[in-house]
Amino acid sequence: MMQDAADARSSSVAYVRTAPSAPMEPPMAERGIVRWVRENLFSSVLSSVLTVLVIALLIWVVPPLLKFLVFDAVWSGTDREACLVTPDRPEVGACWAFIRAWFPFFVYGPYPVDERWRVDVFFALLAFGIAWLLWLDAPRRDLGAAFFFIALPIISFVLLSGFPMIGLETVDTALWGGVLVTLVVASVGIVVSLPIGILLALGRRAEMPAVRLFSVIFIEFVRGVPLITMLFMASVMLPLFVPPAFSPDKLLRALVGITLFSSAYMAEVVRAGLQSIPKGQYEAAQALGLGYWRMLGLIILPQALKVTIPNIVNNTIALFKDTTLVFIVGIFDFLRTIEIARVDPRWATPVTSFTGYAFAALCYFVACYSMSRYARGIEHRLGAAERR
Repeated sequence: MMQDAADARSSSVAYVRTAPSAPMEPPMAERGIVRWVRENLFSSVLSSVLTVLVIALLIWVVPPLLKFLVFDAVWSGTDREACLVTPDRPEVGACWAFIRAWFPFFVYGPYPVDERWRVDVFFALLAFGIAWLLWLDAPRRDLGAAFFFIALPIISFVLLSGFPMIGLETVDTALWGGVLVTLVVASVGIVVSLPIGILLALGRRAEMPAVRLFSVIFIEFVRGVPLITMLFMASVMLPLFVPPAFSPDKLLRALVGITLFSSAYMAEVVRAGLQSIPKGQYEAAQALGLGYWRMLGLIILPQALKVTIPNIVNNTIALFKDTTLVFIVGIFDFLRTIEIARVDPRWATPVTSFTGYAFAALCYFVACYSMSRYARGIEHRLGAAERR
């Protein structure tokens, strides 16, 4: 009997697998692109209908757009004849030759040709400062911040405006234009409006009635009027508050109007972030003996600004696009230079205006989308850091 039991156990062991079997491949519907399409595009009836509608819309819009902008486009030429319909060319797309001919004017505006190297240096310094400041792993970012917020404004003002004592000819801001003005207005508005907005948000939450009342009145008044009104007020009323000898030029007035307008919206964004911070954070900071400003700088504001990154980026993108309104007060921004160039009789064709506006839309889209993607990367990085 014992021998029979041992034989049975040995025979059963022979059928026990000692190594794991190779994993089987998942079904075709559960892997690769097929799974992604099924989960993201056809997960439900409504999703499937919307996917079909979007695909139909793309088929309706994209091919004609590519045909106009790329396949039938004119890439070279010296005048309007290159972009006119001829018997040999019955269909003419975008006149990119017009963009090539006027491109320097789009970038510099009426800035003196012999002095445009100064604008190029400004562009290079601005790009260097932005890259140093936004590169989160860059060495000595404290020096990068000092360069961007302290040294760069001084160097840029001397470069662009001129300084005869060092051999730089004075260039009036009335001769600035194009991408130069757009970047100057957007950079100043974005950089200056954030700290002013933070102060206004703190003032609106302050316990001192005078500070709180001033902040509330300023924010609600500015948010209650359109940007055009602020630009006109800055252009007309700002000289009334300074002596005639120190009356600011048109560009400085526009900078003041843009900054004040953006700071009011930024204040509400920051205030929303401040309200999201639990009361325990304030109490913990006070328990550690931190003063008011140290508590804000080390504990409260970093958390509040992190929460409101999407809203801050949204305001930044809106401000960048709103710079096009400065042409109303006589400033030649990027879009205004296109408006001037498209009426040139040497390039008067049925497609010139469409090409100019398409070029402007492409430039603004690239700039705004880049800011949006960078913000998404920051959010992803901060979220990953919290999950560790």
